[in-house]
Amino acid sequence: MKSIGLLLVLGCAAVSLLLAQDDSEATTQSKIIALEKAWNQAYKLGDRKALDTLLDDHIVLINDDGSVQSKTQFLSTVKATNSQEQQVAPESMSVHVFGKTAIATGVFRAKGVEGGKRYMRRERFVDTWLFNAGKWVCVATNATPVLH
Repeated sequence: MKSIGLLLVLGCAAVSLLLAQDDSEATTQSKIIALEKAWNQAYKLGDRKALDTLLDDHIVLINDDGSVQSKTQFLSTVKATNSQEQQVAPESMSVHVFGKTAIATGVFRAKGVEGGKRYMRRERFVDTWLFNAGKWVCVATNATPVLH
């Protein structure tokens, strides 16, 4: 009888631990999704200070044309835009958590004006986030045009 009681206690403890891990993962996923949205909003508003806090100093940024930028190069291109001129909106997003690393993937739609011409494009993205010094920062990002 004692062994059955012990098995029940151990089983409940294991289930509680698994549920706590799931809750922690769900919390991290929600946090990363919020950070992704904050990134889009800061970019649209030209908020370099906000972007500076979201991006690691050694981030690897790979643009949709295959070019690579440093954080400094990327931030130098950011400027405030009129909300009618540029919109960046996620169409889908999922986050996979691996301990202190999270991978956000999805598709976003970008609309704007470039060289005096209007454009609308869809791009698939992969962003790698790392929990470092008590906060989540993006350490790598890649965007690829969706052509179909």
